[in-house]
Amino acid sequence: MNPTISLKIKRCDTQDGETYWEEFTIPYKPSMNIISCLMEIQKNPVNARGERTSPVTWESSCLEEVCGSCTMVINGHVRQACSTLVDKLTQPITIESMTKFPRVRDLVVNRKGLFENLKRVKAWIAIDGTHDLGPGPRMSAGEQTVGYELSRCMMCGCCLEACPQVNSHSNFVGAAIISQARLFNMHPTGQMNADERIDALMGDGGLSDCGNAQMCVEACPKEIPLTTSIAEMERSATKRAFKRLLGT
Repeated sequence: MNPTISLKIKRCDTQDGETYWEEFTIPYKPSMNIISCLMEIQKNPVNARGERTSPVTWESSCLEEVCGSCTMVINGHVRQACSTLVDKLTQPITIESMTKFPRVRDLVVNRKGLFENLKRVKAWIAIDGTHDLGPGPRMSAGEQTVGYELSRCMMCGCCLEACPQVNSHSNFVGAAIISQARLFNMHPTGQMNADERIDALMGDGGLSDCGNAQMCVEACPKEIPLTTSIAEMERSATKRAFKRLLGT
């Protein structure tokens, strides 16, 4: 008998529809990842009971753990479907969408809130007019090393999914947003808006909402030092508060 892979996928046909589990059995191939399993189902959308069904919907792009779009909850752990190998999983493999974002359909979620929070902390470098001023200050090798680590964030949402403080009762922006604020505050040009970013993180849903569970850093597929970023921004927020108090 040829080996097979058993999958249980939590599905939802419409944005506000009821969720339900559907099982699939597909042929096993060496070195398969979760995306290749979903593609097999897409080619022949027949469930384990032999019933014709609709293809499972999901998001993916780069297929090499760079874009972050294929984040799912696989066997109870949030991770990237493209880099999750079937050979390292117990079966049946359960696949669900992330729960901290509104579900659109099946494994597709709406990450608008994540990107709105990036806007909130001005997670970019304002370069208008700076080119004419000539070369800016150089970053040290140490700063570049730290900045590179932080810049590897792909906004996949793993840290938000793992964080107990990101829930329907909290406006907490999450570790990724805080870490990006730190990244742009480190940049010589980005420092012009440093106070604005810190002020945003001192408001509702910011640093004070972090419960220090440290599950974010465990879930991050890029091993970004998220808890270090949170601690650094908390120090910056404390300095900012003292400056406000002293009127400087």
